[in-house]
Amino acid sequence: MESTASREPPDDLIRRLAELNEIGIALSQEKDLDRLLETILIAAKKITNADGGTLYRRAAGQDVLSFEIIRTDSLNIAMGGTTGVKIPFPPLQLRDARGRENLSMVAAYAVLKGRTVAIADAYQERGFDFSGTKAFDRHTGYHSTSFLTVPMKNHEDEIIGVLQLINAQDRATGETIPFTETDQRLAESLASQAAVALTNRLLITQLENLFESFVSLLNKAIDEKSPYTAGHCLRVPVLTMQLAEAVHETKTGPHALWNMTDLDRYELKIAALLHDCGKVTTPVHVVDKATKLQTLYDRIGLLDTRFEVVKRDAEIALLRAMTVPGADLKALDQAYHQRLWDIQEDREFLRLCNIGGEAMSPENQERVRTIAKQYPWTNPRGATVDFLTENEVENLTVRAGTLTAAERAIINHHVTVSIQMLEALPWPKHLMNVPEYAGGHHERMDGKGYPRGLKGDQMSVQARIMGIADIFEALTARDRPYKPGKTLTESLQILGNMRLGGHIDPELFDIFVRSRVYERYAKEFMDPAQIDAVDVTKIPGYSGD
Repeated sequence: MESTASREPPDDLIRRLAELNEIGIALSQEKDLDRLLETILIAAKKITNADGGTLYRRAAGQDVLSFEIIRTDSLNIAMGGTTGVKIPFPPLQLRDARGRENLSMVAAYAVLKGRTVAIADAYQERGFDFSGTKAFDRHTGYHSTSFLTVPMKNHEDEIIGVLQLINAQDRATGETIPFTETDQRLAESLASQAAVALTNRLLITQLENLFESFVSLLNKAIDEKSPYTAGHCLRVPVLTMQLAEAVHETKTGPHALWNMTDLDRYELKIAALLHDCGKVTTPVHVVDKATKLQTLYDRIGLLDTRFEVVKRDAEIALLRAMTVPGADLKALDQAYHQRLWDIQEDREFLRLCNIGGEAMSPENQERVRTIAKQYPWTNPRGATVDFLTENEVENLTVRAGTLTAAERAIINHHVTVSIQMLEALPWPKHLMNVPEYAGGHHERMDGKGYPRGLKGDQMSVQARIMGIADIFEALTARDRPYKPGKTLTESLQILGNMRLGGHIDPELFDIFVRSRVYERYAKEFMDPAQIDAVDVTKIPGYSGD
């Protein structure tokens, strides 16, 4: 190509170099991949004053160039990237089916030979195949003339993309002219900076994807430990982000000024994904405890066996009594059958007690203790013992749910473990709050939560949001071993009572109801039978619209 560098006005060259410097800064700061690719092409067009251009990307280890961004100003064409307009062209093959290099296509040639190609007039060029370009021109009425095709090499000297610029325009007259040597040098410099910026962005994206894959792997391991909590680590983050967006959009009340950037959203998402990471250390038999007597198995079967022994003892006692001379056989028979009736009644009562519920009355708890002493029996070692052991009494008298105080402490300890695990990681600046957000989802506004007993003003809004999401997910979950999933109305009533009891943030609760976050969540995760018509005027603690 004929050198035209000498015709470049010094002032114009200085301006373009300044533009190049500004572009380099902009490229280093752009975090969105689509916007980065667009910035690269638009900058290349601007610095060379080209009417059109295409940016191709080459995936690692692949022999194809994919169209990423296309722009032609005079035809008002903008495809790819953030435009949402899909590029209809198939990728360019660098080699044919037999492995031969495709040197007839300019973009492929630039990759395969690793050098810039400048063409003054495509219609006069004999070294490359421009049949596709000419077909495009016939279809659109365009006239593709000058081309500047620049490979984008990263720091490892690998070509990761191609910048192809079309129809340089004279800045004074607008006439289509060949690209100058200065255009080429500036485009090559820009391509080099762009390759570094693109490589860095891709590396960061790959690291983020790797990190999120590890997080997903950990959550899958936690959920796979128990079929009863499978999906909890997925659903809580979804509900957390739904409520967070509702708070972000709120324009009135105490949280009117609270908002999130994209980095804030990512940080909260990661925290929500990791909120239960400490459960990886929680024993499975505690997590899976479906009944009060369950350990590695449900010990209600042992009680059934003892009742059978007690029944046989009653039968043996009857038979012995009947051999006594003058015995009242009718009275003995009545007493025996009454005994069997009482045994069966107590047996069914303990079976019901073994099923966890919302609340066990003090009267039923006392009845369990009475039964424990009511049927002394001889164990396999020949010793006469109470019908129920102290441990069995403790489990069967659990007031709510299926867990004893010791087992509840084991479950609760997962939060402490989560905090310890998360605080031990070297978080980057934009994720520094992950331990606090994740570790605070069991704290309460009144300071009666765990593990640190924090009060409302000591917790971030994010942690309080996650606390509501965790509770609502647990109330509506269909996969818990000790209860069926509650309806929307039941769940909101319980949540409302928690709000009145100082458990959750009252303003966040109002936003949760007012914005109908529960409806969006229900449509995605709840069984249709659970989704009833909610009368918000009857929700305890809700202050209204």
